[in-house]
Amino acid sequence: MKSIVCVKPGQMEAQEKPIPKAAAGEVVVKIRAVGVCGTDIHAYAGNQPYFEYPRVLGHELAGTIIETGENCGLSVGQNVYVIPYLSCGQCIACKQGKTNACQNIQVIGVHADGGMCEYLNVPESAVVAADNLAFEQMALIECLAIGAHAVRRADIKKGEKVLVMGSGPIGMGVIQFAQEKGADVIVSDLNEDRLAFCQKEFNTFGTIKAGPQMRDELAKLTDNNFAEVIFDCSGSVHAMQSAFTNLAHGGRIVFVSLVKGEISFNDPEFHKRETTLMGSRNATKEDFEHVVDCMTRGVVKSNAMITHRTSFDKLVEVFPDWVKPESGMLKGLIEFDS
Repeated sequence: MKSIVCVKPGQMEAQEKPIPKAAAGEVVVKIRAVGVCGTDIHAYAGNQPYFEYPRVLGHELAGTIIETGENCGLSVGQNVYVIPYLSCGQCIACKQGKTNACQNIQVIGVHADGGMCEYLNVPESAVVAADNLAFEQMALIECLAIGAHAVRRADIKKGEKVLVMGSGPIGMGVIQFAQEKGADVIVSDLNEDRLAFCQKEFNTFGTIKAGPQMRDELAKLTDNNFAEVIFDCSGSVHAMQSAFTNLAHGGRIVFVSLVKGEISFNDPEFHKRETTLMGSRNATKEDFEHVVDCMTRGVVKSNAMITHRTSFDKLVEVFPDWVKPESGMLKGLIEFDS
């Protein structure tokens, strides 16, 4: 089978590998669609934490089961999406049900080879049948689950003012799931085209171009109370640090972004607000199920995020152009021949 390998930063190449076999408790999935996300782009650029080369990228995966191992409850021919977080089940986080934060986690496409290949063997526990959704929808479930998990962490109440910093695919997921909880969502970004997109597609409460004027504009939109919940999906250290002073008293900050660097804040500002600061990592099966439910009910607009498409055979050729800022890519989709 053909696999696309990121050999080193800035270099992808097609390689032939054996078609995998399903061991006991595993299935082999014929990959039908792969979403391209920030993790893949950062890995290609060489600035993704927890990463080693060479690596087959791709963790937003949908496909069809072509083989099952012994003791497997799924069937050949079922269409499935993949939950790419393989947890150990033994560490303290797993025992608390926080498998997304497993101490020994292996993420498909990051710690282990991913789905930019024709076939992939995965544990049965990591695939979920979803015959009622199209492959391109299933390939976006993982991306949206990140946002769904972050919103669940924040425990948003109806009518709260929520600021989402960063309007990429993860931010767009946060926007939609925060709105589903009844929040008034304000979005900030440096990219005015993305802000206009969010206003048009999601009817956000307000948009703010990131910059020195952001605090004043946020004050106007919130009657000088600022945001009760702030999500950072920007990956900007400056934006993350600004959350501490743009937060309402008694508010919550959720860092969804992952950056290589140190985050600092003024302790009196933090203390006087009785700030709650939390991280949000990956997602759990509960979050994936919530995404599927929202997709089925039409609550989230998944396909609106797809701006770029390619066939698997042309991926090596187009990927270097996709990752350029001027490409305008929001969400890329890799499609496979049936």
